Amino acid sequence: MTTTVSRETPGGDSGNPTANSGGRVSRETRPNPHIIAVINQKGGVGKTTTAVSLAADLAQRGYSTPLIALDPRGNATTALGVDLDTPGNPTTYDLLFEPETVPGPIVLPEPLPHLFPGSASLIRADIDLLGLGDHRDRILRDRLTNLPHRYDFLILDSPPSLGILTLNILIASRHVLIPVQCEYLALEGLSMLLQTLEQITQSHNPDLKVLGCLVTMSDLRTTLGQSVVAELRQHLPDLVFDTMIPRTVRLSECPSHGKTIFQYDRWGAGSRSYEGLTNEVLTRLSLPKRADQVEPVAKS
Repeated sequence: MTTTVSRETPGGDSGNPTANSGGRVSRETRPNPHIIAVINQKGGVGKTTTAVSLAADLAQRGYSTPLIALDPRGNATTALGVDLDTPGNPTTYDLLFEPETVPGPIVLPEPLPHLFPGSASLIRADIDLLGLGDHRDRILRDRLTNLPHRYDFLILDSPPSLGILTLNILIASRHVLIPVQCEYLALEGLSMLLQTLEQITQSHNPDLKVLGCLVTMSDLRTTLGQSVVAELRQHLPDLVFDTMIPRTVRLSECPSHGKTIFQYDRWGAGSRSYEGLTNEVLTRLSLPKRADQVEPVAKS
């Protein structure tokens, strides 16, 4: 399993804030949000749980972080306690095809992230995008560029496929975070995904970087779990996060209650693990652990 796709290295993003002599970080050099696509073409790997948990933890640390739910199953939306059938809520389908009807994300109570909710309409997004001509793979990039508010992060929950909608996501994003289930079949899918990302980097989005691969549903008490992690670290030593997400009942239960893992089981293994992931993400992006350590842009 080999790849030449690069990982985002600390300090390597020209859009990152830079530390000043006081140890704080200035936002003057980061005019654009960090757009992170949480992606895996295989379903059931903890992708949506990771997207929701990362967005929630960034939000509770003070970073302005909408979650953009682009999976037609709508799991990210229900996981944040939003009813998919609520009339009047603009969805990510509307954001793609009728952006003038979308004033912004749903503002959820603090410290939850804001939300652009998904919907079943996204099932037909690939077909509808086909009808938009040569620009069809850059629609999402244009929509995110034109958002009226300036955010710190945009977290994109991707569908478990590699269609035109996913291509839009990868062209719109700067960073990719890949959840990898702790099993051997997941390794085969990861190799294919990394090859696809390399092709997209070469042909569509040269700025796209792999932020890291996250081991999910891990159980290091088993020989299989230990072997999968060892193989991942052997073949992709610079890509795999140190943090691993354990297989816990609490992580499986919290979406059915419309709560994040931080609301549902604040001090459990799942919460602590996702906090570790957020710490690593911020370190790889050369950002402080909390937004209150970031200096605002100086007013002219």
